[in-house]
Amino acid sequence: MIKGLVSIIVPVYNSEQYLEETIQCVQKQSYTNWEMLLADDCSSDHSAEIIKKYAKNDHRVIYLKLDQNGGAAKARNHALERSQGQYIAYLDADDVWLPNKLERQIDFMTSNHVEFSCCDYEKIDADGTKLNKVVHMPKTITYDQLLSNTIIQTVGVIVDLEMVDKDLLVMPDVRRGQDSATWLQMLRNGVKFNGQNEVLTQYRRVPQSLSSNKFNAMKRTWYLYRHVEKLPLWKSVYCMVGWAYHASIKRIYIMK
Repeated sequence: MIKGLVSIIVPVYNSEQYLEETIQCVQKQSYTNWEMLLADDCSSDHSAEIIKKYAKNDHRVIYLKLDQNGGAAKARNHALERSQGQYIAYLDADDVWLPNKLERQIDFMTSNHVEFSCCDYEKIDADGTKLNKVVHMPKTITYDQLLSNTIIQTVGVIVDLEMVDKDLLVMPDVRRGQDSATWLQMLRNGVKFNGQNEVLTQYRRVPQSLSSNKFNAMKRTWYLYRHVEKLPLWKSVYCMVGWAYHASIKRIYIMK
């Protein structure tokens, strides 16, 4: 582990449309001590060429290639194995960080001895237009609370490995909801979460994304309850009601 280094984990699959913007938003960070591990999940477009172009000119940009397509969990776990940083940060290949994201969030974490944090985020549409909608993080959240309110968004997460066992960041091998399952895994094992109420990231709402279909999101959440967390039926139903309520609130959002 290299103290102060932020290892940025990015799963990549056919992401050529947004990939350059995502890489550039990391290169523009005011906090410069980072490595960006882009794990190519066997893309069939020009994603690999784009990553290699940036890696050639910036040693902090690292191209990783999976042997076969395995989904976001396998891609993130592959990058996690190769990471060297004290901090693990997550970024998807179509999302964006504001230029002071790392600096502000690392300062928040070090000043408050935070193990696991997520900042507030704003929504943008497919072409990058701001939707003037912000999701605010709770100051803290417990395992049971997160079951009913999956508010933690991958784009805003950073974990300090000086305080958190790296094995707890190994994502369950499921195609959907592996990020939420990982946050639950940490909380279940005693890791403390703190939300940072500062908008530092932009989450792109892409119509064809896994999270954009309400019915698929419900199926994914139910699978998470029953097959990953192995909750009893009654608790799964209870949590699903809470999840549906909070999902409705998040779709209304809080206007900036």
